[in-house]
Amino acid sequence: MEFDPNNNVINLCVQGMDMEGKGNREEASRIFLQAWNEATNDFEKFTAAYYVARHQKNVRDKLKWLETSLQFALKINNITVKGAFPSLYSKIAKCYEDLSDLDNAKKNHELANSFTDNPFDDGPFYHGTKADLQVGDLLTAGSLSNYNSKITMNHIYFTALVNGAGLAAALAKGDGPERVYIVEPTGSFENDPNVTDKKFPGNPTRSYRSKAPLKIVGEVTDWVRQTPEQLQKWREKLANNKGDIIN
Repeated sequence: MEFDPNNNVINLCVQGMDMEGKGNREEASRIFLQAWNEATNDFEKFTAAYYVARHQKNVRDKLKWLETSLQFALKINNITVKGAFPSLYSKIAKCYEDLSDLDNAKKNHELANSFTDNPFDDGPFYHGTKADLQVGDLLTAGSLSNYNSKITMNHIYFTALVNGAGLAAALAKGDGPERVYIVEPTGSFENDPNVTDKKFPGNPTRSYRSKAPLKIVGEVTDWVRQTPEQLQKWREKLANNKGDIIN
């Protein structure tokens, strides 16, 4: 399934993370457990269990919830969850270390290390902007960040989710119409570290970056557009984001 920021379980997890940020861990724990109880599919259960795990007060309970999250991720076993495997296996290994089960700790560390940094995503890929461009044009790094005008970006960013690119276009600087271009990377690319394993496990938004140019090969006009109210909430979130941009 495609990552949906308006999904009820995802929204509950966001609320839980907000409570964590405010230091209210008890309320965060309650909200994450509510997300688990309301989860109806494997992706929602994988995500909710991941957050329930980090609020457990003993190692065995934490291990149980991490392994539950992993079981649902393995059932899904597609690009939306594969980016979470290294982190999940590492956290599980740490639990086994704390339980003095060194054999299982070693096994899970090896599983975590078996994953490379190269994404397993074949696209198609999209880039959202307000710039008026043509097929054959190249998108290159070196532009100012949409989220911090003092930073010149060393990478060009893109996603495999057309709705995510549409949101990026809506939030992009400029007065032109929102444009979503189909792009092809001309070189290697990596998971966007600004989102991977930050708010959500792995890279469910399928967001990537590259130092090599992206070649525009087409344009799409059909994607789910955010309401003005939803866009305002996104702008407020970005304005209140105090985290540093990994450049």
